[in-house]
Formats: sequence, structure tokens, C-alpha cells
Amino acid sequence: MVLRNSQRGSARFSAVPTSLIYPLPKRSPDCALDKNVVCDDALFAPWPEADAIVGNPPYQSKNKMQREYGPEYVSRVRDRYPDVPGQADYCVYWFRRAHDHLRAGGRAGLVGTNTIRQNKSREGSLQYIAENGGTITEAVSTQVWSGEAVVHVSIANWVKGEQGGTKRLYRQLGDRWDSDFEVVELERINAALSGRFDVTGAKELRTNAVAPACFQGQTPGHDAFLVEPAEAEEMVRLDPKSAEVLFPYLTGDDLVGRRPPSPSRYVVDFHPRDVLTSGRYAELLRRVQNRVLPDRKAKAEEEERKDVAARERGSGTRVNRHHRNFYKRWWHLSYPRADLKEQLLKIPRYIACGRVTRRPIFEFVDSAVRPSDALQVFPLPDDYSFGVLQSGIHWLWFVERCSTLKSDFRYTSNTVFDAFPWPQAPKQSDVEAVANAATGLRSLRTKVVGENGWSYRELYSTLDLPGEHPLKDAHAALDAAVRAAYGMSAKEDPLAFLLALNAAVHEKELAGEGVTGPGLPESIADRVAFVGADRVSARLPW
Repeated sequence: MVLRNSQRGSARFSAVPTSLIYPLPKRSPDCALDKNVVCDDALFAPWPEADAIVGNPPYQSKNKMQREYGPEYVSRVRDRYPDVPGQADYCVYWFRRAHDHLRAGGRAGLVGTNTIRQNKSREGSLQYIAENGGTITEAVSTQVWSGEAVVHVSIANWVKGEQGGTKRLYRQLGDRWDSDFEVVELERINAALSGRFDVTGAKELRTNAVAPACFQGQTPGHDAFLVEPAEAEEMVRLDPKSAEVLFPYLTGDDLVGRRPPSPSRYVVDFHPRDVLTSGRYAELLRRVQNRVLPDRKAKAEEEERKDVAARERGSGTRVNRHHRNFYKRWWHLSYPRADLKEQLLKIPRYIACGRVTRRPIFEFVDSAVRPSDALQVFPLPDDYSFGVLQSGIHWLWFVERCSTLKSDFRYTSNTVFDAFPWPQAPKQSDVEAVANAATGLRSLRTKVVGENGWSYRELYSTLDLPGEHPLKDAHAALDAAVRAAYGMSAKEDPLAFLLALNAAVHEKELAGEGVTGPGLPESIADRVAFVGADRVSARLPW
């Protein structure tokens, strides 16, 4: 059921209209407000006994906590709440404290960033509540925050105890504060605040985790490493050796937004050369020395000052050392991804998708093109692997296991890829069917974007239109082929099937039995036959 904006009622947690806000009267010396309104740090101050707790904790991501609050305070919070994962967002600590403070039968309702239903933040908040006697009674999975913060939030109401009956889960469908809501009625609301099958209990699969099959792209760490095409061409004209360390560089927007998909810039990558060897490329090294080195020096010194101050306070905290590490190798990209580059040297093309995306758009990219950190990279060159990753089956798993950025989905390798079970015993004919369907899908996309002058983003936006649609048909054909490779019937819930398969593969790993991991199955003899020539490439002007 969809609640239109005019029907949303209690599904919308709106601010109080300004017409109902009145100034407080002057307080008498014995005013009760002074006894009941406390200005203090709620994570450390004592809380009074209460039958219900409501609140809107501060929004701050785990990545910015030290910068905003300082390492000493962050260390103090983590020491006070040692069981909350260190990768959890700041608001998670309120959920933990509120549930621990409630007595049996007590109720709470808190607003949090929508990460409370994802990964480590979920483990520290809603999953903890569910595993420690709590029942989520009503929730909003995601909605646009109507205040100044540009975030999507989740809202959870729960009771410390059991509560039967139907429960309502709301989810806002758009990116505007007044977008419509979808509401589903459930017997139980899971910790992921998902109306679909709950896959939060999936286990990491060793065969996936150790496979060199899923990476984040390169992180330059400074704009000076990125070079416009005309400038790169001139550099190579003046010094042909420069071509040895200049590479086409593909971003997420290049992949889905350019017509056709192609790199828009080049990246200067000296890795793994030391500073003396890098000196062979004098002009490029001078560029990095003049622009990157001063910034990295300043950041390293600031990091060192914070570290010294923390030690002098005796706080036991230590700030991160990554800026000092970058400074030691100032001529290198922040994260050149040596392990990824090693894999790309072995294959002619790799699979990539945007790390943050709202649509399943995977594509092959030439191995000579360096992927940016905005791309998730799968060094798998065959059409079968592409088909499995591009399928709606993998996309459902992706959506349910990933984290989010606003309303977009963020691919997280440890929760999505490392737990995703691949087909365990596909026949040769199944593998060929998936590969053929994948090739057909890509051929259709290439034809349409070429003839219409579209980007992939523009092409995939047409999927929102009603009626018959060739791209929908191509995706449906691929999904049917992938289902067959899994041995999954057309009516089976993919998430339930994948969770059961995840458990089965995990048990086999524990027993020391062989399992099938990512990529083309070992039973396929003619592996070259599954590696085609189509891919995103770059025309080098030298």
C-alpha cells in the first residue's frame, strides 16, 4: 500500500507548525523546568526512571566523529560503551543506552540516521534491541529529513518485551520531504527495517573473502594527480616517457553519465616506483612535488600535533596516522590499490559498477583504464560472471546487505560480496545460457545508447516508464538464466534461497568441503570462449 502525501497521517513525523509555538513564560525560582530540563552529555549523565523515552540523537557519521568531537571524546565514548562496534555512527549509542535504561514493558522511540538499519550501526542498535528482549512495534525504514541536515533518517519505536499483533513499517519512496510513503503490515519488523526477507544473518564466506575478485578503485587523495586530456597529450608530446605513468581514469559518473561511457581524465600513478625512479618523469614529478607535497606535509604536521596533544592529556587516545603515511610516500596516490593492479595485469577487461548507485548498472572496462574509488571493481573477465553480478538476484542481495548514502545504495564488499553465494553446481548449458543472456543485454544497451545519443543513466531512467520495454525484457531473460544456474524456481524468493545457500556453503567450508566461489566455474574447460571483446576503453592520443 502506498500512502499519498495527503494521506500519510502518522506516517509523517512532521515538525510542530509555527502557529502552535509559544514563548515560555518567565520562570519562578522554584520552576519545575529547572528540575527536569538538564543540559548535559546524555551519553554520560544519569537518566531518570521513565516509562517512555523519545528523542532525536545527534547525527554524525563514524568517519567524522574524531574530526568533529576530537579523539579524546571519541575514545571516552567507546570506553563507556565497549560493546558498540567502533564502526557505528554516533546516534547508535543513544539506542543502546535507551534500551538498557528501560525497565520491562517500557517503550522508546528514537530518530536516527538510516545507517541504524545497516551493518555495524544496525548491530549496535536495532539488532541489539531485538536480541535483548525488545520488539520493534512501528518503524520508518527511510525518509528525507525535513530539517537542515541533508540526510535520510530512520525512526524506530519499540517496547522492552513481547508485543504481538500486526506492526507497520513505512518507507518513503522519493527524495523529497513530501514524497509518498509505502506501508507494509508485518507480524515482525526485523532489525534491517526491511519488508523483504531478512538476510542480516548471512555469514561471511571464506571462498569469497579470500578471492581476488572484489576491490575498491584507486583513491588519488589530491586533485593534482588528475590530468585533463589536452594537458596529458601535451605532457606526452614533450616527454614521451610520461605515457608510462599516465593512465585513463574512469569515475562512476564517467561510467553512467558520459555519452558513451568513457574516461574523462588521466591519473598520474608512480606506484610502485620510489622517488628516485619517479624522477625519470621530471615534469610530472615536479607537478606533484609543487602541489601535493605541501598539502600532505601540512596535514601530516596537523595530525602529529593532535597526536602529541592527546598524549600530553594522558587520554590514551591516538589519532589516525594515515596523513603521515601519505606524506612518507607523497608522490604516490593515497591508495594506489597494488593488489587490484596486480589482478588487472592478468586479464583484458574487468567488471565495474558505481559504489554508490540507485540502479544496477554493471559494465566491462578495459584493464588499461584505471578505476576510481567511486567504482566497485570485479577482476572477472567472463560473460558468466558479468551475468551473475548484473542479475536482479544479485541486485536484491546488494540492496538488502549494503549501506546507503541518502537514498542511494553503497556497495560494501564485506557485507555484500563476501556473503553472496554463487551458483554451486551449474551445468555447462546453464553457464552458457547466463553468458549469452548477459551478452544480449550489453548488445542491446550499446545499440540503444549509440543510436539515441544517451548515457546509461538516461537509458535506465526509461525503466520507470510503464508498458513493454526491450531493456526490461533483456533483464528478465538474464534473471531467468541466472535462476536456472542456481536451481532456483521462478516462484522462489531469491533472498530466502540465497540465505539458505549461504548457510549451506558456510557449513561446507567449516567441514573442509569444497565449494564454488566467485567467477567462472572450474568445470568450464574453454574459458577463453567466455571472454568477449566489448568493453569501455579509451583512445590514447599518443
